[in-house]
Amino acid sequence: MSDMSGGFARTDVRSVGALAVELQLLLGDTSPRLAQDVIAALLDVPRFWPGANGSEAVDDSVCHAARLAVARLRAGAPFAYAVRRASFRHLTLDVDERVLIPRPETEGLVEQVLQLSGGGGGTAVDIGTGSGAIALSLASEGIFYRVVATDVSLDALAVARQNASRLAGALRAPVEFRHGALLAPLGDVRASVIVSNPPYIAYHEAAQLPAGVRDWEPALALLSGADGMTATVAIIRGAADLLHEGGILALEVDARRASLVAESLAVDPRYREISVRLDLAGRERFVIARRS
Repeated sequence: MSDMSGGFARTDVRSVGALAVELQLLLGDTSPRLAQDVIAALLDVPRFWPGANGSEAVDDSVCHAARLAVARLRAGAPFAYAVRRASFRHLTLDVDERVLIPRPETEGLVEQVLQLSGGGGGTAVDIGTGSGAIALSLASEGIFYRVVATDVSLDALAVARQNASRLAGALRAPVEFRHGALLAPLGDVRASVIVSNPPYIAYHEAAQLPAGVRDWEPALALLSGADGMTATVAIIRGAADLLHEGGILALEVDARRASLVAESLAVDPRYREISVRLDLAGRERFVIARRS
């Protein structure tokens, strides 16, 4: 029987161990660990769990999803797209090719915001929300009155809303999603925090990206003008009009352009306390400023 599981006949799998063996065969017997990782991701359990619980039963829906995930992996899909989910801080998010895969670096951006804001307060805005990773983390971990998230992509907003609905029980603040480019949907909002992981790759740099990024992730979430700065500069210019005095602007940036972003803020008298902060790998990844 030929199907998306790669041409192998489906078996009547009823245990974690049997499913892992089948997936390993579908993967070409190259990575026993990868087969277990697929199962762990689909069941939302730690990576070690499938290996230690081989006799546990799994239902047909999990088996089917696992076979589809392996088919995507064999087609070259990044792992998160293959299993249709990604971990971000304390959340497990649904993701697919409509949104950028959340990165560990962006978890650090959320941490910066929570620390600088004293845990929250007022309205937080997430520009270019994608899967909703930042917005939903702030809403679940912070003490904000509300979180407003924007995206120019209706497809991305559909994914973000799906995540918000599924994670509703974990959210401490309401999250409102608005469609439009960057800050355009925010005319009536006054914020204590504006945060963004905007696109920051220059057009001519696209060919240099890893294939798993270049060929799979949405260009709209990656590329930003001839110099990679178009979206970031637009956010800097517009955010000051929406921030309360003392409000925080927090940006994730290309480490190669952190100094340029800091300079763009420094020449604008509406900002003060500008700083460039490092990610866990020691790269200049975050630029922070306060509204004067």
